[in-house]
Amino acid sequence: MTFNPLQERGIPLDRQLRNWRELNVTPIDPDRADPYTRCRIITMNGIEIEAIMFSHHLARHHADLEVRQRLAEVRYIEAQQQRTVNWLLPGLASVLETTIAYEQVAVDLTAWVARMEPDPYLKQAYQFGVLEDFDHLYRYANLYEMIEHRKAEKIVDRVTEVMPGRPTKMHHRHPADNVREHYNRETAQAISKLHALTVMSAEQQTMNFYMNVGPTYMEPIARQLYQEIGLIEEEHVTHYESLVDPGETWWEQLLNHEYNECYLYHSFMETESDPKVKTIWELHLNMELEHLRIAAELFRRHDGRDPEQLLAPALPKPVTFEPNKDYLRELIATQIDYTTLGTGYVQEAHERFQRWQEQLMGGEEPPSERVIDENRAKSGDEYRLELEGAHPLYSLRTH
Repeated sequence: MTFNPLQERGIPLDRQLRNWRELNVTPIDPDRADPYTRCRIITMNGIEIEAIMFSHHLARHHADLEVRQRLAEVRYIEAQQQRTVNWLLPGLASVLETTIAYEQVAVDLTAWVARMEPDPYLKQAYQFGVLEDFDHLYRYANLYEMIEHRKAEKIVDRVTEVMPGRPTKMHHRHPADNVREHYNRETAQAISKLHALTVMSAEQQTMNFYMNVGPTYMEPIARQLYQEIGLIEEEHVTHYESLVDPGETWWEQLLNHEYNECYLYHSFMETESDPKVKTIWELHLNMELEHLRIAAELFRRHDGRDPEQLLAPALPKPVTFEPNKDYLRELIATQIDYTTLGTGYVQEAHERFQRWQEQLMGGEEPPSERVIDENRAKSGDEYRLELEGAHPLYSLRTH
């Protein structure tokens, strides 16, 4: 059965304000929750934060008082949604446990998007990025074992493997080589626009999270690892945001943001295993339908076009969190040695890449390598989680 959010009626905006009791949601149980419930929560937190910040930037660039007031009304509700979603995460979880969950999101969300993306150039961008997030998961899992004496399988619940991807030290590239060609807003499929916005938002929130929590650690290796991977997340945000056509108008972007929120809340409502969390996805979907209606109204008034000219007549196949181990193994076997040059990809360490590496490393091993050494010394070996049927490549030790 198709679902067209442009034809659905949501909750009127003046009935969306929630009081403190309604916002005081019960967090998930970190020991019993489906790991993909936590992934959906982290994803929607990033999506809501992107929606809020985009609305702020639009308001800063528009002189019409009535428009800025309308944006503020919707944005306040979006802010309540973001708090509700993010507050579903349990206070019992450590920052590092949440970090590992963030990387599980990056791995399984980006892998799913790469599998579903119809545009070959955009697909390659997601395939390239996911091998780096896969390696970040491995580095943080080793830090977790070393400083908290626990294993990451408790968090990823054996649905996502933990082992080396493209080595993190090879992710440091000249900034110019992180900028990709953008899709063409006139010819790109609607699903491609939603994919780009989704992955960009998730990576942006990961970047924000790391650069804020990194200095809260006392252990030098933890502070240094968050600093290193936080800088790579800056590269990833550049990588993904550059896929979006900058020729899209402000109103076109607003419409895409609201449609994407409807798409993701609908997707997660359809696939959620936790009944209490599913109720929140359903409530927020019904709120977002009204936000989309308002965005469509602003689009017609200020862009002079019909939303139906841009948006798909029905939501695409739901975004699904699911194991991607076979797909990731194939990418590791075929693309592990890729780097970027200009807007393309190459398999050799070119001069600009090498020069950047030399300047950044200063002749020393980066924290991402030292964390493995230190965990081997402390725990007796590095930490990996290899599931059944692993590719032979995985039997090799990197370093």
